[in-house]
Amino acid sequence: MSLDVTQLELGPFAVNCYVVRAAGGIEAVVVDPGWPGAWTDVDSALGDSRCAAILITHGDIDHVAGVAEVARATGAPVHFAAEESDRLERINDFVPAGLGGVVLEPYEPDVRLRGDEELELAGIRFETLLVPGHTEAHLAYAADGCLFSGDVLFSGSVGRVDRPNGDWETLLASIRQLAERFPAETVVYPGHGPQTTLGHELETNPFLAELRART
Repeated sequence: MSLDVTQLELGPFAVNCYVVRAAGGIEAVVVDPGWPGAWTDVDSALGDSRCAAILITHGDIDHVAGVAEVARATGAPVHFAAEESDRLERINDFVPAGLGGVVLEPYEPDVRLRGDEELELAGIRFETLLVPGHTEAHLAYAADGCLFSGDVLFSGSVGRVDRPNGDWETLLASIRQLAERFPAETVVYPGHGPQTTLGHELETNPFLAELRART
């Protein structure tokens, strides 16, 4: 099986939202519909496909601000880390001051994840992986040679760790876990920026020099 992945860039933080289908599938999974107004773009990308589920990598505002809108429009269950669910349930408590008093719609996740599950959604088997460091309960989702990494690993960069619950050694350990678990040709679909491969980042990413030196 191969996946059909459509990347959408949403909102002022240019967050990547993904619409994921099995090849020829009539259902889809939406990953990180991250900003109000997301439904317009997601609806267009879905076309005739039914949204079977919404997967969230972590609770940063740019990844969850459009969740309620898309969940309401599709009726699809929202899957989210149990330990970060308050960031969606009390979303307005986490709005940065720089956003000028914007009011967002909260939502209660339908499925609370630990990060060790296998999910059968839209004919696709997703593995959930707990990869903290950027946030305390960040999740990544792996399926059919693809890794939806959120803000843990980017093309040429990694997630920031200079905020509450961020930790460099924890982030590095999470990336090491991914490197040990998945082959180099795994396609990485990050939370921001272009796609890459796990092997390319392990060989060239300047932030992973420390990881290379330890192997």
